[in-house]
Amino acid sequence: MSVSQAIRAAATQLAPTSDTARLDAEVLMAHALGVSRSDLLLRHMHAAAPETFAALVERRSAHEPVAYITGHQEFFGLPLHVTPDVLIPRADSEVLVERALGAAPQARRVLDCGTGSGALLLAALAHLPEAQGIGIDRSPAALAIAGRNAADLNLAQRASMRQADWTEAGWADDLGRFDLILANPPYVETQAALSPSVRAYEPAGALFAGADGLDDYRRLIPQLPALLHPQGIALIEIGATQAAAVSAIGGEARLAARVHQDLGGRDRVVELTGIS
Repeated sequence: MSVSQAIRAAATQLAPTSDTARLDAEVLMAHALGVSRSDLLLRHMHAAAPETFAALVERRSAHEPVAYITGHQEFFGLPLHVTPDVLIPRADSEVLVERALGAAPQARRVLDCGTGSGALLLAALAHLPEAQGIGIDRSPAALAIAGRNAADLNLAQRASMRQADWTEAGWADDLGRFDLILANPPYVETQAALSPSVRAYEPAGALFAGADGLDDYRRLIPQLPALLHPQGIALIEIGATQAAAVSAIGGEARLAARVHQDLGGRDRVVELTGIS
């Protein structure tokens, strides 16, 4: 069977599992061949399909995310290594980085709370060449992935990864203050309806935050004023229905809130600044 024929058959097989069945099939085929997707489409469609492709398609048929199968995900133009130890960076989160770069173009110290793969921190540092950053996470496995990504992107000299948990006393005692704080904390309701590819494969500790999905905002946001420089800015990702609640938590911590939408027009980021 040719590559082209195998991709068509795989797209049909994946249609009940994925809304992007053809794209998934092409990405998996490119991975099986060890080439880029563009190179696949330009140069390899008439070659013989590799034997390893069928097993990759079976994994995707069982709802395993493509990024975990290939071990890679692009975010804000950066190629990132990902495993099931970290959430898969999503395009919806890029609005947080865009707003960070627009709001704090002169930032020199950046903190990423719950860094996971390092996506937010590394994307920001890639566009803030004078900045130094710290990524914290309570998961040693996640920190290993973030550190690998920092090294692969030649950012390891400016990005420090540290184990810390904002639910524990003293976690930030030696961090100092920051011009820019980024966070994508857990915000999914415990009983939320999620796709099998998310609930079965992505790390629960990075997803769920209590019955209303607000537990980590309640813990983290009141600690932000002590971590921000007087003119500093914090940008926190939220679920689409959480803007009012998270803004109110910010207000209780004497932080002014501004909400930003993602490309789909959904509330996605709350920007917090000190109230003078």
